[in-house]
Amino acid sequence: MTRLRFLTAGESHGRQLTAVLEGCPAGLAVSAALIDDDLARRQGGYGRGARQAIESDHVEIVGGVRYGRTTGAPIALAVANRDAGNWGDVLAVEAPEDPAAVAEPVRVPRPGHADLAGALLYDLHDIRDVIERASARETAARVACGAVAKLLLAGVGCRMASHVVAVGAERAAAPRLRLDDVARVEADPMRCADASASARMRATVDAAREAGDTLGGVIEVLAFGYPPGVGTYVQGDRRLESALAAAVFTVPAIKGVEFGLGFAAAGLPGSQVHDVLEHDAELGYVRRSGNAGGIEGGISSGDTIVVRAAMKPIATLSSPLRSVDMGSHQAVESHFERSDICAVPAAGVVLEAVLALALADAALERFGGATVSEFRTAVDAYRAHCLSR
Repeated sequence: MTRLRFLTAGESHGRQLTAVLEGCPAGLAVSAALIDDDLARRQGGYGRGARQAIESDHVEIVGGVRYGRTTGAPIALAVANRDAGNWGDVLAVEAPEDPAAVAEPVRVPRPGHADLAGALLYDLHDIRDVIERASARETAARVACGAVAKLLLAGVGCRMASHVVAVGAERAAAPRLRLDDVARVEADPMRCADASASARMRATVDAAREAGDTLGGVIEVLAFGYPPGVGTYVQGDRRLESALAAAVFTVPAIKGVEFGLGFAAAGLPGSQVHDVLEHDAELGYVRRSGNAGGIEGGISSGDTIVVRAAMKPIATLSSPLRSVDMGSHQAVESHFERSDICAVPAAGVVLEAVLALALADAALERFGGATVSEFRTAVDAYRAHCLSR
C-alpha cells in the first residue's frame, strides 16, 4: 500500500486490538456505529464458536476524526477484548514477581497453525506468544479499518459485497450475485444466496461438529461500481490483480484466489472466455459477460470486480490431530484451543475489508486528493472522459 496504509497490534486475549489507518482523505463522514455494523457481521455466520458469545465488538475511535469527519490525520481505532478478563495474568505485560504465577507454557504445536513455525522463527519456549498474535481474532481490527475504506469507496459509487459459494463439498448455484441479492445474503445464516445450498451447508457443518472436525470453503467478493482506469500493465507489481491477490492472502487460512472465471477459464476455448466489447450511448464501452472479473491487463474496466478465495478448514479440531511435544519430542495429541467449526461466512466480511483497503489505496494512488471532495471530483472527471471517447 502506498496511499492508504494500516497497522494492527494486539493479542487474541489481550486488553484490546489497536489499528492505525493512515492516508484517508479529510472530510469523510465516519462513525463508530457504521464500523460496528461490519464488526457485528464478522462475528456472525453459521459454525462459529463460543468466543463470539463472549465478545460484542465495539470500536472506539481515538484519533483522526473530529465532529464525525476525518481530519486527514491517521485514524486510530481500538476494539476491546471482553474475554481478556477471563484470562487473568496469562498475557500480563510485566512478569509476575512470584514464579509460581507464571502461566504453564504451551509446548505442543497444533498441525495447520503457525505454532511450530512461529516458535522456531522467534526462538520461543512458549507457543502461547504465537497463538495469541496469529489468531484470526486480529481480523477484527482489519475489519474496522476496512469499514472506513468502504465508506471512502461508497463516495465514488463503489459498494462491496460477499457471499459463500461453497462449504466443504456443498456448492451454491452459479448465477452472479447482484446488488438486489445482498439483503437476502445478509439474512442467511451461511451468507449464501442459494437457500437450498445454504441448508445443505449447515447440515454439513453440523455433521463436522459431531465428528469433531472442521470445514473450509469458497467465498466470492464483489466490488460494484469501482471506477475504471485503476492499475496498469507497465510493471507486473502494479497490476491491480497483484494488489488484490496480496490483500486476499493476508487473511488467515486463505489458500487460493481467482478473478472472474478464474481457473474455469483454463478449460474453455477463448471464444467462450473473452468478454465481447460493445458500445452503449449512455454507458460507453460495456462487456455483457464480465468473465474477466472487472480487470483487463491489470487495469480496472469499470465492470464489477469479482474475486473468489478458497479457505482451508479451521486448523483447531476438537478431536485433536497427532503432534510432537517441543520439549521431549514425544508423540502426543495436539493442543486444543476453543475454536470455530466453520468460519467461511465470517471470512467473507474480512475479505471485503482487506479488498476494500486495497481498492481504496489503488484508487487514491490513481486519482489523488487530500480531501474526499478532491478525490470524488477526479474520479467523476475520468468517468466523464471515458464516456466521451
